[in-house]
Amino acid sequence: MAKPKKAIISCAVTGAIHTPTMSPHLPVTHDQIAEQAIAAAEAGAAILHLHTRDNTDGRPSVKLDDYMAFLPRVKQSTDAVVNITTGGAPTMQIRERIDASRTLAPEMCSLNMGSMNFAFHPLAERYDSFLHDWEKPYIEGSEANIFRNTLADIREAAEALLPLGVKFEHECYDVGHLYNLRFLMDRGLFEAPVFLQFVFGVTGGIGADVDNLLFMKRTADRLFGDDYRWSVLGAGAAQMPLAATALQLGGNVRVGLEDSLFISRGELAVSNAQQVEKIGRIMAELGIEPATADEAREILGLKGGDKVGF
Repeated sequence: MAKPKKAIISCAVTGAIHTPTMSPHLPVTHDQIAEQAIAAAEAGAAILHLHTRDNTDGRPSVKLDDYMAFLPRVKQSTDAVVNITTGGAPTMQIRERIDASRTLAPEMCSLNMGSMNFAFHPLAERYDSFLHDWEKPYIEGSEANIFRNTLADIREAAEALLPLGVKFEHECYDVGHLYNLRFLMDRGLFEAPVFLQFVFGVTGGIGADVDNLLFMKRTADRLFGDDYRWSVLGAGAAQMPLAATALQLGGNVRVGLEDSLFISRGELAVSNAQQVEKIGRIMAELGIEPATADEAREILGLKGGDKVGF
């Protein structure tokens, strides 16, 4: 009997972009992040992609103390792979964004593969009030953002974290980011197999269309051959449709409240776990089983949860 097909579910639990005002269910405090991360793992997420925030006012943070306020709890409660952001927020420099991971030495880190416009300022027009004074100016200011991820920035992150056994999730927001990665691999910076996260639907990046997913996949096939694994992240309303398409093409998927605050059209998701459970049901209908955390480690060639710094 043939082995059942497996796919990795990643869950992006909380992001540095969204604000608490946009959904009362978005985890912001350290306790909320820990609780929702653990619940997402229990629902079937093998990988937890984690940002952190200031515990007093919810500002985006990359401070070690803010991570350590919940990471040991997550590790003690689940065997999920922890994937720490090196994206942080578009307003932060690369040295800030990688500093905590130098100490945490997680199994995985996200790594954006190119500079881009990264705008979410229209969100400021949808709400009449905000919980904190910093939120509205922060959102409005994204119209002028350049999310800097130069080749030098990428090299700095790689040289700092690869010696710690960190595996990167290469976040590719457009086709040029795939060529950036190929260029850096050819120069010996990254070794195969690499793990690609195709990101669709972020303003400033490639649009959330099935044609674009197929184009990105064909391009990756041409550039990397068999030397890559891949996953799909669809922002907003594209989250579940593009995830379902990726699964049918043999890929892996990422869901979570960082990427979409909704569970269906017009209905806010009440938790990250709810989104994990939904993609799990879609997988079941397609005859695909969620990979366990240990299976994800084997598929991606990770160092193991016993070799992290938290």
